[in-house]
Amino acid sequence: MDSEGSSSGVGKRVAEVRKLGGWTQAKLARLANVSTSLVRAVEQGRAPASPAFISACARALGVGVPDLLEQPYHRTSKADHEVHAVIPPIRRELAAYQMEPLDDVQLRPLDDIARDVARASKLRHAVNLVELGAELPGLLEELRAAVHTLTADRRERAFGLLAEAYAAAGQVVYKLGYIDLASLTVDRYEWAAARSGDELAVLAGDYQRAGELIGAADWSSALRFLEKSRSHIESKIGKGDGPVLSIWGSLHLKSGLAAARADKRDLADLHLAEAKETADRIGVDRDDYRLCFGPTNVNIWSVGLAVEMMDGTEAVKRSETFTVPVTAQKERAGHHWIDLARGYLIHGDKNKAFAALRKAKSVAPTQTRYHPMVHETLRVLAREEARTTESVRGFAAWCGITSV
Repeated sequence: MDSEGSSSGVGKRVAEVRKLGGWTQAKLARLANVSTSLVRAVEQGRAPASPAFISACARALGVGVPDLLEQPYHRTSKADHEVHAVIPPIRRELAAYQMEPLDDVQLRPLDDIARDVARASKLRHAVNLVELGAELPGLLEELRAAVHTLTADRRERAFGLLAEAYAAAGQVVYKLGYIDLASLTVDRYEWAAARSGDELAVLAGDYQRAGELIGAADWSSALRFLEKSRSHIESKIGKGDGPVLSIWGSLHLKSGLAAARADKRDLADLHLAEAKETADRIGVDRDDYRLCFGPTNVNIWSVGLAVEMMDGTEAVKRSETFTVPVTAQKERAGHHWIDLARGYLIHGDKNKAFAALRKAKSVAPTQTRYHPMVHETLRVLAREEARTTESVRGFAAWCGITSV
């Protein structure tokens, strides 16, 4: 890491940890189940580190994913300090989740609280982390008071709202690089959802839990877990209920990710096909349990899954079959352009890779600034594209990367 505090990149961190353990590149490759040539390319900065590579290496080396990503990134601007200032109050609320608020909280009608929770979810989808982070602690505290005060059905509804608020908090901390804190929000979500009386909310928690397993490179466990989760509603999907279908399709998408990370392409494609069939059956984009399931999200995932399988050409091909509508949530649209930038890079079109990053920045700037895959893509572009070095370096500096 340089004197400005910017990340040194995953490749350098992998090399440092590997050498501290006295390992050769070949040994790391064997234990992480990747090729030695890939380890060499990532360490030398010639190839970006994929999420699968990072989690597999972290597991093999006995370190956490945040250790290799050096997250959360150091703050290099006033804007950084402003957005990260939301973390301490969210952390305090997560710690106090079972405690009745000490101060008297003026409890509003649940309908009013529900409107604010829905607004928080919209801010999450818009990746407005500063405003969302400022509102969440008070909202979480009020919901804590509600679940301690209300009874029967009203209490279950309050738990459902609390679960949704925890999901929003999880996205704030995750996008800012507090991965362990994001894991804690999954625990809190599951705790609240289990008390909501809503089976689908519980399964939405399974979707999040599977993400934790995938991030820890336990892809086989994630696949088994998701299959079991789907079994709870398999008998209901024939009825055509929108929320049930949304959960069913979302769980298949998550299985597709686990399969892609495990390098099981045929299985990933099967889960993607199942999700697409489900989305076509629904016919519209829905936001049940804030999972954004529908034709648009399945298209976005189709590109992302090809990138996860390191097939840039297929990712580009899939991206050309659809257009992300202007009505799509910025969170999802921004993620699409970040994925597509990686796809173009793997495909060998560095100019379009950088153009996709610029598009991601225009759609969801905060998400783009802190996304580790953006940092990895930029480092490879800066290394290999001498003629565009100044523009790439300017983008990297905006991301807080001062040494590429």
